[in-house]
Amino acid sequence: MTGTPVVSLTDVASYLPGEPVGVGFFTGDPQAGDELRDSVMFKAPRWRHHVAADETNVDLAERAVRKLIERHGADEIRSADVLLVHTQLPDLPIVGAGTEIARRLGLRPEWLVDVANAGCASFVYMLKLARQILTTTDATRALICNVQTAAGQLFTQSEVRRLAQSAIPGDGCGVGYVTAGGPSPVLDVTTRHIGAYAGDMRLVAEDGRRYWETRTSQLRIGFTEQSVAAVLARGNRLVPEAVDELCRRLALTTRDIDVLITNQPNRTFLRTWREALGLPPERHPDTFDECGNAFGAAIPLTLDHAVRSGKVHAGDLVVLGGFAHAGDFAGAAAVRWQGRG
Repeated sequence: MTGTPVVSLTDVASYLPGEPVGVGFFTGDPQAGDELRDSVMFKAPRWRHHVAADETNVDLAERAVRKLIERHGADEIRSADVLLVHTQLPDLPIVGAGTEIARRLGLRPEWLVDVANAGCASFVYMLKLARQILTTTDATRALICNVQTAAGQLFTQSEVRRLAQSAIPGDGCGVGYVTAGGPSPVLDVTTRHIGAYAGDMRLVAEDGRRYWETRTSQLRIGFTEQSVAAVLARGNRLVPEAVDELCRRLALTTRDIDVLITNQPNRTFLRTWREALGLPPERHPDTFDECGNAFGAAIPLTLDHAVRSGKVHAGDLVVLGGFAHAGDFAGAAAVRWQGRG
């Protein structure tokens, strides 16, 4: 990486909507015959947050970015040249949320991309995109927004909420501020798009209709015992592989990692990843029991929580890692954290 201009993950911030929702919201009337009720994939967290009926992706992004504005000033954040956005679920799938987020925040970015792929590891992917743009163009500032609202929308439907899968997701937003120069350099990013697993995670409805068709049944994720077993096997392997590859590229070992920040799918993945990488729990911050699986928002949200709670210190090697969907993407990024810029 010699000669590559320095790009910094200068700051992160997050926002959680509403009051914490307890597991009783889901388990009071479980669906009979749910074959995945006892799966380790769906062991419920203690809490999660849900968007209100009138809250949108843009609302959550605005509230998270407001914290960056408080620290860096409105003029600096609004001068961002690059805006990268990933939303689950998009409020308007046809156009994405990026342009409306720009309008709400008063941004006029030259680069605006709504990222539809990379799911729970999309923060890593967008960090790579931001780094590429900032090192090859005149752009100097990028804003990354990960918004998750599926928990309070898709998974609270009257029938779907009775399924074991519905107690896992939580809503929230995590944002990153990336700058040319800056205090906390992004040392490297490695990503893998794995076409062999594309399409293995699907939305399904009992009546067989597609998501845009009028229906009487409710949409849910089409998990089966077989698909869950496949996702567990892939996820257990993909994240350690991505982190191992990143460390090799940096001539480091995984034991050099001071803080590992991953997506937060469930307790099984979190335990397996840190054990595979030889890291103790205190070096792998965990927001699962407080926030559930916040999908793409989980990595920046967990990093922000770790910074605020004093688990990340100046000079720490912070590695971000995760995988997406049923395993169609995996990635890892290394940052030498020096504190909020």
